[in-house]
Amino acid sequence: MTEIERPAAPLRTETFRKARPDIVGPDAPESPFPIYMTGVVQKGFGRGGKDLGCPTANLPDEDALESMRSTTKTGIYFGYARVHPTVAETGKPGDVKDEELETYPMVMSLGWNPFYKNEKLTAEVHIIHEFSADFYGHRISVVVLGYIRPELDYTSRDALIQDIEKDKEVALRSLARPAYKAYETHAPSKAPSPIPY
Repeated sequence: MTEIERPAAPLRTETFRKARPDIVGPDAPESPFPIYMTGVVQKGFGRGGKDLGCPTANLPDEDALESMRSTTKTGIYFGYARVHPTVAETGKPGDVKDEELETYPMVMSLGWNPFYKNEKLTAEVHIIHEFSADFYGHRISVVVLGYIRPELDYTSRDALIQDIEKDKEVALRSLARPAYKAYETHAPSKAPSPIPY
């Protein structure tokens, strides 16, 4: 993947916050969605859970990001994600409980996280489920179904947290529509395929 420089992100304004919709996208995913990604979860900076109350599965691997970077722009996206049962490096089961190996809604930040001035493009996936254990080293599968908003810079952590919480609400409402919900479970042959292992 070609090395790219971190662009400047627009500053989030109060006008933007007040104008945010509760649901985004058409009634069914449209091109370039769905976009499938898979990768091994790597340790990030530990900021998602500690600073923001929003733990993320980090996919900094260039191959995992290529399917998104080649067809979309940086920003916040929504869809579904699933954690695989074994640790990729060892092939042995991890600490995630069997009953948690389901497909869950997710929001994903694709970009440089301008508030923290990251120097490398990453995909940070927040799975909307409270897991019993970390899953570093596990492979995850993600299906991206739509775009929520552009990547923004912030003047405060509180403003960033406020937008993250809104992103989760928007994702859940947007995924509640039948054509999106079809990606959550195994469906009849005419429906979209579930996230593959």
